[in-house]
Amino acid sequence: MAEKKEKLFDQFPPVTTAEWREKVEADLKGAPFDKKLVWRTNEGFNVQPMYRAEDIENLSTTDSLPGEYPFVRGTRTDNDWFARQEIEAADPVAANAKAVEVLGKGITSLGFRMKECDAATVAALLKDIDIAKVEINFAACPRHCEELCVNLVKYVKDNGAADTFRGSIDFNPFKKALKHGVAFPGDIAQMAASMIAAAADVKGLRLLGADSVMLSDAGAYIYQELGYALSWGAEWLTLLTDKGISVDEVASRVKFNMGISSNYFMEIAKFRAARMLWAQIVELYKPASTDACKMAVHATTSKFNQTIYDAHVNLLRSQTECMSAALAGVDSITVTPFDAPYRTPDDFSERIARNQQFLLKEESHLDKVVDPAGGSYYVETLTVAIAKEAWKLFLEVEEKGGFLAAVNDGEVQRAVRATSEKRHTDVARRKEILLGTNQYPNINEMAAGKIERTGCSCGCHDHEADNQEASLPTARAASDFEALRLATEAAANRPKVFMLTIGNLAMRLARAQFSTNFFGCAGYEIIDNLGFETVQQGVDEALAKGADVIVLCSSDDEYAQLAPEAYRYLDGRAEFVVAGAPACTDDLKAIGIENFVNVRSNVLDTLRAFNERLLK
Repeated sequence: MAEKKEKLFDQFPPVTTAEWREKVEADLKGAPFDKKLVWRTNEGFNVQPMYRAEDIENLSTTDSLPGEYPFVRGTRTDNDWFARQEIEAADPVAANAKAVEVLGKGITSLGFRMKECDAATVAALLKDIDIAKVEINFAACPRHCEELCVNLVKYVKDNGAADTFRGSIDFNPFKKALKHGVAFPGDIAQMAASMIAAAADVKGLRLLGADSVMLSDAGAYIYQELGYALSWGAEWLTLLTDKGISVDEVASRVKFNMGISSNYFMEIAKFRAARMLWAQIVELYKPASTDACKMAVHATTSKFNQTIYDAHVNLLRSQTECMSAALAGVDSITVTPFDAPYRTPDDFSERIARNQQFLLKEESHLDKVVDPAGGSYYVETLTVAIAKEAWKLFLEVEEKGGFLAAVNDGEVQRAVRATSEKRHTDVARRKEILLGTNQYPNINEMAAGKIERTGCSCGCHDHEADNQEASLPTARAASDFEALRLATEAAANRPKVFMLTIGNLAMRLARAQFSTNFFGCAGYEIIDNLGFETVQQGVDEALAKGADVIVLCSSDDEYAQLAPEAYRYLDGRAEFVVAGAPACTDDLKAIGIENFVNVRSNVLDTLRAFNERLLK
């Protein structure tokens, strides 16, 4: 008897996209579909509210399997990424002790930030570490990377691990121009060629850094980071194949170190697009094997969106970021500890950062599934859309002479600086939300006392660039708001904001909540209320409690009467604010009312103006 297979959807007739759209438009009740539901991304393309199978019918990204060219679905047939921890190696003995300790706690990759690169330092750092099983990565001053390469290769060969070693030296001579606006003085191609020659017997040692994480941490959009990263990698291919080194050898030495922002699905798509585009770039150089087209990617969670206030929210940001990279199939991940913006991470925050990766492996089993986003109508469409925008930028850079020329001219830095400034404006206007900073702040938190690291708080720079305009910005997205709150903390008297709630119950509660969040972003003391019968009663109560600012919270219809009455009765004894943008705004301004707060307000500029008046 033939087995009967139930067709679960046979009883439902197929529904076309046009029918879905017709239903949505009916529910919108005349509101325009494109304005209400279509999202315009910072990457320059639109995102629809729904996707269907027909949207990916003609996409080539669905034609390959994991491990197959062009590697959009991954360069491996597994997803067991390396969990990396970064370690400062100023004291090699102490750094080694810490490395051995964290290896016992589940870490499978180490990142040493070096100062000295001699043979003794390398040996001290790697003492008692099984370099055949643990991925080892080094970051050092570009001038010392040749010395480091020679000493590391000797150590690896002396310990019989030449065939099994896996790791990298982050040779990044572009960093000086990117961070300080000054071109690297040495012969980049010759130094890189010498390192490749020195590492000839250690095939698993990546040497040529493409550190687009620097761009991500400076505030670059996703398509910018990807476009510039590809151009960076292509610059290595051009410089060294011109030296007579095979493209297979050069490509196998390039290591991409990329950032991860909190744009969850976009980041998954970014890494998938990155592998696909890089494979196609390398293929143009005619490698002997498609293995040369595989992209090696390390990913680090963002510093740009980390905050000092409500810092534990950083854990939520880095968790989703880490998840994006893991689902996208990167080779290794570093989770930035939540307290990094204001101090050197301690044992607790480093432990939490490690565990964030372990949870994704051991509890969520993300390491057991390769490319789970493959075939997703949404993610596949995003992958192609991001790839197109990044490719446009890549071609623009190549047409102007390549990445090195663009960096030395400051073009890359200026483009990222412009983006950073735009994003700071979006944060100021709450178009980009930082939970706990520009929306729903913890109004009673004081942060000045926990800031230990100098040069890390609001708006300042760890190192002053020689050429500010031609250097990457360093201010995090939250830095302007943090400067505002720290100024409030430093003031002799913390301003008090009183919510004068009156009239329509629903509107006064909603506007009091909005205004509480608004003024809480400056760290002011908020005094909320259940409601008053008259404005005189509310003003008297506010002044009795020492209010510096009185916010009238009511409905638009009632403001025409209540606002003039309250304003005249207050008679300049405190700042007066109307919550909202009522139709009678011009009439209220005509009698002298100047302050209005609403969803169109620039929160940062408004609060700065209040600080100037209140913190004297």
